[in-house]
Amino acid sequence: MSRYRSVRPVQVLAALLLSGALALTGCTGADDTGSSSDKAADSDARDAGAAAGSGAADSSGEGGSKGKEAAPVPGPTAHIIHTASLTVQVKDVPKSLAEARTVVENAGGMVGDETTDRDSEGRERSRVVLRIPADRYKEVRTELEGSGKLLDLRAKAEDVTEQVVDVESRIKSQRVSVARIRELMDRASKLSDVVTLEGELSTRQADLESLLAQQASLKDRTSLATITLSLSETPVKKAAEDDDPGFADALGGGWDAFVSMFRWIGLALSAVLPFLVGAALLLFLWVRFLRGRTPGRTPAPAPAAPPVPATAPTATNREPERD
Repeated sequence: MSRYRSVRPVQVLAALLLSGALALTGCTGADDTGSSSDKAADSDARDAGAAAGSGAADSSGEGGSKGKEAAPVPGPTAHIIHTASLTVQVKDVPKSLAEARTVVENAGGMVGDETTDRDSEGRERSRVVLRIPADRYKEVRTELEGSGKLLDLRAKAEDVTEQVVDVESRIKSQRVSVARIRELMDRASKLSDVVTLEGELSTRQADLESLLAQQASLKDRTSLATITLSLSETPVKKAAEDDDPGFADALGGGWDAFVSMFRWIGLALSAVLPFLVGAALLLFLWVRFLRGRTPGRTPAPAPAAPPVPATAPTATNREPERD
């Protein structure tokens, strides 16, 4: 009985500790469950709010698109080189040239090279190079075409947008490279490193200057169009001649024909004379030296003289008769 009584309080104490531990575990689980449920509720609320906001944005976007379309994204600026060559026939070259200068100056352009001369018939000709802003190119060209009779037109438009963009990108990269080389030079401590970096800096600086010059050339050619204008005078019409030529006209025409005939005869003789002289010289040499020395030919014998007949004695030559 004593053992039973001593053991029982220990069991009761152990049961109390176990029940307390279970109660603490249950409270912790309930707290964890509550907190997780609260978190889930909060995340659901946030998701619902985001969905509502996106729905409102979509509805407002749809309403805005109905009222006004979205503005298009601007593309890169086009860079085009315009060149043209005009040949115009006018009545007065100096006057037309002065008018062309005025048109170009009013458009904000400038006059370049200019050449003026005369042809074999005394007609004046002028050639001038005009530089016009690109936005006024078509207007000025149309006005120059209408200054007279258009004989020839050659126009060309070259798109160099990609080339301009490429040059600008290479310039930016080259500038960064030059700056990096200069930083390395500032931190270099050895003389050999400084010499090597100076050579590299000179090369990259030269490349940068070449790119800058190319960029300036492209900018000049795209901002100003080039028109080469050639002006020539209208040929003067000759006065109509009379249908019935007079005595002086006939005499003048006959004299011109006579002179022309002798001129052509003289030209023909001048062309044939060297051949005639050569042929005469060869003939003379052949007759003088070669004809008498031709082999295989012997001179024919001279014919024999006929015999002289005997003459009869005459009376004076007879002997006297003997008795």
